[in-house]
Amino acid sequence: MVDRFAETIRWWGDLGPAAYGLFYAVAVVALVPGTPMTVAAGALFGPVVGVVVVSLASTTGAGLAFLVARYFARDAVLRWARRHPRYHAIDRAIGEGGWRIVALLRLSPLVPFNLQNYLYGLTAIRFWPCVLTSWVAMLPGTVLYVYLGHAGRAGLEALAGRRGRSPAEWTLLAVGLAATLLVSVYVTALARRAIRRVSPATEPGEDTR
Repeated sequence: MVDRFAETIRWWGDLGPAAYGLFYAVAVVALVPGTPMTVAAGALFGPVVGVVVVSLASTTGAGLAFLVARYFARDAVLRWARRHPRYHAIDRAIGEGGWRIVALLRLSPLVPFNLQNYLYGLTAIRFWPCVLTSWVAMLPGTVLYVYLGHAGRAGLEALAGRRGRSPAEWTLLAVGLAATLLVSVYVTALARRAIRRVSPATEPGEDTR
């Protein structure tokens, strides 16, 4: 399946990354889980182009979902959000901490990424502070999952005998993956602790869904 999808992207030629980014942004608005698409971007485009594509697409999708919740379907989104206790905690926290709370929530997966996009549209935060903060704070996770996709593709190619790598290349790949994972875990832990200090009500145990 991965090979067929890769062939489709290659059919687009130089427009492949842009086409994938457009698909990604629309999927974010449609609440499609982003992690598999991020990993796939790493496998298809490599770590550098993959990060650029996912970063721009996920931020664009987040901004579109924010606008939908704020201006186009606010009543429907608000009715849904009010059934979830965590929304009220986020609303209060952002009212006090603004973009800082958005940054912490983006760094710590207490609330799924796609749901956050719509919830922020219901809060008092302005569009550009939310979008710019989201872009920066989502980068660590983007780098991690894109790199996982890149490393996974390299491993599959090696097993299939399609491409050989030197021991030095495999060492660099493993070290890079380990470093990216450790940094992501560390940043996530810091964000969780900060959220507990700022707004204990946003802890997962408070969610009664």
